[in-house]
Amino acid sequence: MTVAWTRKDLLGLRDMSREEIELILDTAASFKEISTRSIKKVPTLRGRTVVNFFFEPSTRTRASFEIAEKRLSADTLNFSSSGSSMEKGETLLDTAKNIEALKVDLIVMRHSASGAPHRLAQHIRPGIINAGDGTNEHPTQALLDMLTLMENKGRIEGLHVVFVGDILHSRVARSNIWGLTKLGARVTVCGPKTLLPVEVEKLGVRMCTDVDEVIADADAITLLRIQLERQQEPFFPSLREYTKTFGINRDRLKRAKPDLLIMHPGPINRGVELSDDVANGPFSVILDQVTNGIAVRMAVLYLLSGAIAKERNEDVDPIASDPGR
Repeated sequence: MTVAWTRKDLLGLRDMSREEIELILDTAASFKEISTRSIKKVPTLRGRTVVNFFFEPSTRTRASFEIAEKRLSADTLNFSSSGSSMEKGETLLDTAKNIEALKVDLIVMRHSASGAPHRLAQHIRPGIINAGDGTNEHPTQALLDMLTLMENKGRIEGLHVVFVGDILHSRVARSNIWGLTKLGARVTVCGPKTLLPVEVEKLGVRMCTDVDEVIADADAITLLRIQLERQQEPFFPSLREYTKTFGINRDRLKRAKPDLLIMHPGPINRGVELSDDVANGPFSVILDQVTNGIAVRMAVLYLLSGAIAKERNEDVDPIASDPGR
């Protein structure tokens, strides 16, 4: 079934339909070709202004959004809390209202507080793209993960996808759970019991604490780093003990399927959640995920821009609105 995109915001996958998720993935697949051209630029967002509003450190996500915006010919502005009026006591909403007054069209936002992008979306006119909010969601990361699965497996329906690591604090795991289960995948979360959310199985996933138990049946394993910066108390004896019990190395993968995919949202803690020979080995599609992040974020910017144009009854430039030109 073909669905029309009507949302001005992308806040998470929890409330999105399967058809909306598939539309983003299909649109992203069509944008991938642009990054292979000698001139990697199209006029799709010509005349649009996008603000990157980041309140947490970010390398991959921020760079990926910036490249996506530039390849679509958008005008961009990078903003962070450091050096801003927020250091003088201005509230987040007042800062956002001032940015709105600059007549921007889209705001890409990362914040340490869960729900921060949702609150802004209720109070300001520009479209909001959630680039990660606290421990809640990271929708574009989940979408690029799903695009990587689609490219390598040809489907998501029926795949068994395993997440190993700090599930409790992972917004990546939450967005993936919402998206993958809607697309028909089986999902297992694995890690120390202290790092598995209470009642996580109510989300339609299986929980386990023995990584060796699930390796043989997994089609893809996503390793999640231990987020020490979000932990106020120790959740396991030591990193060495964690690596011994849950770290993925070549020896542990001897029982895996020959076409297993090893994934990681980054940053990687080599020697903790996975070894060098796994990160750089034949199972790894970690750098493919980075590449696919650009296409996914181009697709999201494109779809939200179209919805905003309809909401404002703006005339759409037929050349700028064609992603293939």
